[in-house]
Amino acid sequence: MSLGTILIIVLILLLIGGLPVFPHSRSWGYGPSGIIGTVLVILLILVLLGKV
Repeated sequence: MSLGTILIIVLILLLIGGLPVFPHSRSWGYGPSGIIGTVLVILLILVLLGKV
């Protein structure tokens, strides 16, 4: 496994964990998952371009 693949897997897990479905995180809104989603998209672009 390359470093890029590991980073994508970790970010996907963080994205799932950041969704506001748990009682303690309902007041957070979509901020955490939006930020993690943006980082995931940027990382995917970098992997596809071969920069990571």
